Amino acid sequence: MSPSKKIKLEKVRKKLDFLDNKLLKLIKQRTNLVNEVLKLKEYKNQIVDHKRINKILSNIKKKSQKNKIDPRITKRIWINMIRAYIDYEKRNFDKK
Repeated sequence: MSPSKKIKLEKVRKKLDFLDNKLLKLIKQRTNLVNEVLKLKEYKNQIVDHKRINKILSNIKKKSQKNKIDPRITKRIWINMIRAYIDYEKRNFDKK
């Protein structure tokens, strides 16, 4: 790699790091909202809502296409995020 490409690569990576920090703040906000939702659920079997998951994934696909983002990328991100939060909710569910 040429020295000028290395410099450009470092600049792009710094931008990615900046966005990663913004994403972490958004994830924290999302976690706070998930905690609010979790307090409202009375039974552990209410954690997974397949109808809601399908609606979320459908909306993400539409929005991805509208914004010219590869929907395969966003679907994979959202599926993994949903799974992670389902696991989080199950680990933090206090009721019976």
